[in-house]
Amino acid sequence: MKSLIGVLALAVVPTLAAAAEKPDWAFPVTEKVQPPPRFEANRVRPAPSGSALSITRAKADDMYDIPNWFPNMYPPMPAIVQYGNKEQQVRACGSCHLPTGTGHDESAYVAALPAAYFIRQMADYKTGARKGSGSMTAIGKEISDNDVRAAADYFASVKPRPWIRVVETDTVPKTYVGPGNKRLQLPGGGDEPIGNRIVEIPEDEEIVLNRDPRSGFIALVPQGSIAKGEALAKGGPDGKTVACAICHGPSLTGLGEVPPISGRQANYVVRQLFSFQDGSRAGSWAPLMAQVVANLTVDDMLALAAYTASLKP
Repeated sequence: MKSLIGVLALAVVPTLAAAAEKPDWAFPVTEKVQPPPRFEANRVRPAPSGSALSITRAKADDMYDIPNWFPNMYPPMPAIVQYGNKEQQVRACGSCHLPTGTGHDESAYVAALPAAYFIRQMADYKTGARKGSGSMTAIGKEISDNDVRAAADYFASVKPRPWIRVVETDTVPKTYVGPGNKRLQLPGGGDEPIGNRIVEIPEDEEIVLNRDPRSGFIALVPQGSIAKGEALAKGGPDGKTVACAICHGPSLTGLGEVPPISGRQANYVVRQLFSFQDGSRAGSWAPLMAQVVANLTVDDMLALAAYTASLKP
């Protein structure tokens, strides 16, 4: 007798054939031509109010000794979160996801993820079942089980907090993708139509580039996106998809081992929906998303992401 997961896996096959075209705006890649840096790499940043730390911009990018700007904002970090493992080329988890677990646009918001879910995703990276992130695939293959458990327990203990401000608009600042795949405003670049995309930029660029966890991002989305996303999150017109609350809970803040999706980075949500649809995100539980994503267009994914990002985490 086939297991439920085995039966559901069959549903993935037609989904892959109907996969949408990849939305490049949701998958930022550092551009080859960069404007002059706005902040000098070797300029020492004075300690912000409430912090005792004063380091250079370059030091803030040390992937094996992350800046601990505000130790009172989060629990004591285990070594894998603060320092990583240089010998194994495993970056400190906090270098991308921050000690608060709130991350940046190009990474994931991992605060309050169930530890079991976190561990399962790292196992999927290790086996290659989950693709789409070169750095996480490399880390997943090298990181020890003990370090995975330490990181999982740490981020599960970190309280979620508001990090994304969703704004519906017709126009957005011109942007470029800087080092580390961060989308930033083009200096003196003016505005342009938003089109059918999400443009996620820092509330305070200097804070974000210094990996300071005090402020997050603005997700600029097309007009009407939130209402359309809310309708889709409830199943959509004519049952186009499956209500998110069935698995993720009534407030979309998670249910059991199923992760929260409220208040997360909008572009990250688009990336995951697309990756489930094109099959690059697989693993033992991925088939549960097959019916959810089967009929979604990129515009639908955009709307769902705008809605979930607008919710309280």
